[in-house]
Amino acid sequence: MVVPQSLRWHGELAAAMGYTFLRMLSATLRMRWEDPEDHLSTIDQSPVIFALWHNRLILSLPSYRKYFLGRHPHRRLVALISASKDGALLSRLMDHHGVESVRGSSSRRGGQALKELVNRTRRGYDVAITPDGPRGPKYEVQEGVVMLAQLTGLPVVPMSAQIHSKKVLGSWDGFQVPLPFARCDIRMGEPIWVDRKGDDVEREVARRQIQERMMALTTD
Repeated sequence: MVVPQSLRWHGELAAAMGYTFLRMLSATLRMRWEDPEDHLSTIDQSPVIFALWHNRLILSLPSYRKYFLGRHPHRRLVALISASKDGALLSRLMDHHGVESVRGSSSRRGGQALKELVNRTRRGYDVAITPDGPRGPKYEVQEGVVMLAQLTGLPVVPMSAQIHSKKVLGSWDGFQVPLPFARCDIRMGEPIWVDRKGDDVEREVARRQIQERMMALTTD
């Protein structure tokens, strides 16, 4: 049994500092919602699976808080996060923001994580997944998000963002950090449902559809 890595005291301190930094940075960002076909109205209060690229992860919490909790303050969110040491730090950061996490990836605890996510959706949670994470390839959707959609019957909501002023890190995904007062266009695409009885071919069609819709929303 794979046990997710946990934090020591310095990791806890780093998570607390990261939380403070992100809250202060988010307060300066000029976020603009882009959903010209009003796909947001089709979601209502039903749980969904949000799919966003790993390198836009820093915008997930402020945009969820502003555009989704703003409409329905009783929504709850759980995020799929790697079982690694870096995942432990991110998980603790999510805790500070009131977001729960399930630890696992395709290489570690994948099956157990999938079961835990299914159980959370049955309790009404939204799920956030970076389908090209935690190690890439960049902008390539993996099959986990399709499997979760098939098991739960929930739609996958493609999300992306254009950050107009940013620092791009030297990580595998080119992680993007908005500069203070940056304009950030938050983009939502048409939700995608996966046939619960679909075979391998239909799952691959759904995977490509998710990837195409996410890329259509993405400007680097």
